[in-house]
Amino acid sequence: MDFTTFDKRGYRTVDVRAGYGEWVSTYEDTVEDVMDIALLDRLRVPDWAAVRQAADLGCGTGRTGRWLREHGVASIDGVDLTPEMLDVARRRGAHRSLAEADATDTGLPDATYDLVICSLIDEHLGELPPLYREAFRLARPGGLFAVVSFHPHFIMASGMPTHFTSRSGEDLAITTNLHLISDHVAAALGAGWQLAELREGVVGDEWLAVKPQWERYRGHPVSAAYVWRRT
Repeated sequence: MDFTTFDKRGYRTVDVRAGYGEWVSTYEDTVEDVMDIALLDRLRVPDWAAVRQAADLGCGTGRTGRWLREHGVASIDGVDLTPEMLDVARRRGAHRSLAEADATDTGLPDATYDLVICSLIDEHLGELPPLYREAFRLARPGGLFAVVSFHPHFIMASGMPTHFTSRSGEDLAITTNLHLISDHVAAALGAGWQLAELREGVVGDEWLAVKPQWERYRGHPVSAAYVWRRT
């Protein structure tokens, strides 16, 4: 679906690499853990400590990688499009290796990983099937693919793209695409995945403690976490 139909902000839009390259200096002060980390905390299917090798697609500054290491994941390879984000991830030191690459064409080895994971990147992809196919290629038989996403309902209800404030003070949007939950299901099943778990995060007291201006969205789903298994 076309996000511009729902856009209520009208910010100037920049591409993913340029946007995150500038946002990097304030990114971790802006993105709240309740959006993605809180959902990872609620997942029951992955036995994190049993994961020997993980691939972190669109790893950004290494927030997800740090969480994985704290939960017992021994070895993590990360890829991201944005050199500036990778520089932060390298300083964080959670990953075994980091490379500049697209999440849909990582260059990582086939059938290697117990876990493939991506967080808050799917809205920047024009199509979902290439992501699910690449993750399937990377996962070993029985491996898992965890996807944390900006919920399509919230994108539509709020009319809000992924955005940040530039160094000059301008509010800028980063290319945002709208993928329904059914789009994820179709792409995953088409690649050969089987759904193992699905959880949705809603705006409640935890969210309102950090975003009190979102009271009008109380009860609305704002993020989703899918776990797929390669059978």
